[in-house]
Amino acid sequence: MCICVVMSCHIVLLMGKTMAHSTETETLVAFAEQIADSARGLALQYFRTTFEFERKADESPVTIADKAIETAMRAAIEKRYPEHGIYGEETGRTSGNEGLWVLDPIDGTKSFLTGMPLFGALIAFLRSGDPEIGIIEMPALGERWVGAGGKTKLNGKEVRVSDQKSLEDAMVYTTSPDFYKSEADWGAFDRVSKLAAIRRFGGDCYPYALLASGHCDLVIDPSMMPYDFLPLVPVIENAGGLITDWDGNALTLDSGDHVIAASSPWLLERALKELKR
Repeated sequence: MCICVVMSCHIVLLMGKTMAHSTETETLVAFAEQIADSARGLALQYFRTTFEFERKADESPVTIADKAIETAMRAAIEKRYPEHGIYGEETGRTSGNEGLWVLDPIDGTKSFLTGMPLFGALIAFLRSGDPEIGIIEMPALGERWVGAGGKTKLNGKEVRVSDQKSLEDAMVYTTSPDFYKSEADWGAFDRVSKLAAIRRFGGDCYPYALLASGHCDLVIDPSMMPYDFLPLVPVIENAGGLITDWDGNALTLDSGDHVIAASSPWLLERALKELKR
């Protein structure tokens, strides 16, 4: 009788903790969507208008829109969660004790500058270094992928990866040949992608969203930063896919810049093997 009471109390305690964590995650997701709404509104204010851009130290462009969006998102986080840290592409990193928000205000600034609608805003929330919530917001398309709590949703409807197992039948994306810094990296991608059924270029973060929805099967990129790839992790993984570095390691704040996402472990294993061959 006593043992049963103790066990029952333990189960109730565990259920209480699970429910509390679930509620907290839902609250964080709702807030993340609020700042994604802000990013969408600001991006559309500037999209396909005339404005100047600057070049950063790495020669990549930055616009007034990039800065305005990140400033707005950062201000909202600091007001709602002052105990959280923030790592933004344009404004750097601040420390926090209760989690870290990772922000890319415009992923695909070159697309944004040239009127191409395939640019996004990326948002992640990390707890103890692990990406727990991820958002791929596509302002000009009116599409938003949210990955958290075991599900990935596109505009509120759950999506899943294709579960493609064969490289020869796979559809493969990379952002641009220009992003390959070495002949060895390009040779590796070229070798893998030519074995596939279809290979396509462009889209910045969008192909990763398409992978989460089952429209392509493999995305390979050679030069990404943590604010480029960490928001993608919950979106891909909660849709049933995998995303790692080119050595098959989990992506963290300290990962290198080579990223691969796949719709199944079989496809990932084959692609990684061919990349190294």
